[in-house]
Amino acid sequence: MLTTLKNAFKDKEVRKKILFTLGVLIIYRLGAQITVPGVNAAALSKAASTGLISILDTVSGGGLSNYSIFAMGVSPFITAQIVVQLLQMDIVPRFVEWSKQGEYGRRKLNQWTRYLTIILAFVQSIGITAGFNYLSQMGLIKNPSVSTYITLGIILTGGTMLLTWMGEQITDKGIGNGVSIIIFAGIIARFPSGVYQLYRENIENAAKGEVWKGVVFLAILLVLVLLVTTFVTFVQQANRKIPIQYTRRVTNAGDSSYLPLKVNVAGVIPVIFASSFIITPQTILTIFAANHSGEEWYQVLSTIFNMQSTPGAILYTVLIVLFTFFYAFVQVNPEKVAENLTKQGSYIPSVWPGKETEKYLSNILMRLSTVGALFLGVIALLPQLAANIFGLPQSIGLGGTSLLIVVGVALETMRQVEGLLMKREYVGFIR
Repeated sequence: MLTTLKNAFKDKEVRKKILFTLGVLIIYRLGAQITVPGVNAAALSKAASTGLISILDTVSGGGLSNYSIFAMGVSPFITAQIVVQLLQMDIVPRFVEWSKQGEYGRRKLNQWTRYLTIILAFVQSIGITAGFNYLSQMGLIKNPSVSTYITLGIILTGGTMLLTWMGEQITDKGIGNGVSIIIFAGIIARFPSGVYQLYRENIENAAKGEVWKGVVFLAILLVLVLLVTTFVTFVQQANRKIPIQYTRRVTNAGDSSYLPLKVNVAGVIPVIFASSFIITPQTILTIFAANHSGEEWYQVLSTIFNMQSTPGAILYTVLIVLFTFFYAFVQVNPEKVAENLTKQGSYIPSVWPGKETEKYLSNILMRLSTVGALFLGVIALLPQLAANIFGLPQSIGLGGTSLLIVVGVALETMRQVEGLLMKREYVGFIR
């Protein structure tokens, strides 16, 4: 990895992309420190018991704890993407038609995704502002009024749209998937404060003569994190190679090749989708917090949609599993793959072209997605269970989600850098 980065900075074009990405991320981190006018961010400490703060703080990279212009992060955009992709599954005929129209259709779908993002961001921003103002004992908003809430909603919505635009700029002119890179940067930015919190709770605040227990605990925790990270990296890079043979000579291809399918085909997208999907009900519940917080239905729903509770963690895991299967078939469409193989004059040995190939690929994809879904679910759930059982800080409960995102985004970004370097080498050779 270090060699790849060293070679990347030697190449002018790749170095330009990396520096552009870093520049956008610096602007993002500066924006995450700018508190929205008319808000007392310190009052959020009184509402720290709700899991929504931890989730949004993870996605926004600490933007919510400062109640900054980027407090909402990119979660409304991700939720909008989920909705638009679901509507393409024979629900809205126009969306289905656009999904088959190449670049033009992609632009139209992206346009509708932005429209939906604006609506979701505005509703969520007003919802969490009103809810957190109540949970903080009316201390968050200095002068609460309808105009104040609308103004804050517009500011936070503008912050989300600016962040989404910055992500698109990274995708077009920088390195990696822009939205994923922004979430990645936010998680990394919060890592030092998380380590310091563990240090304070286990060593600094330890009783006299018991400091060694804290040191041993932190050492064991570090070893476990390294082991889990190694396991996650191994699974994220594992793939199943399906042999491919050609009936006629194809340019730049031998007589046989293979089709690689990753064990975790969906990558980290299901984790991001699931966490964003849980944020929406939680945001809606904050609207009713002022008048219904003591009622049973509110308490039940708050527990279910709280990732830091056992029922919420289970729901979160189930959503990850479902989104893994859904997104795997979005990423690798067996029908299109079978059609492309036929057009290329290639086939899978002992499998008839066409429908049989499609069926064969679907079966393999189902088996791979089962393994991938279990892997993502276990990694996301284990830290939460550890936090509940061993009394670790609640922020640790989101450690599995953060780890999956960080490792997945880092691997995908490094693969893109390696691809750009390889492309440059081939171009230089041809010239």
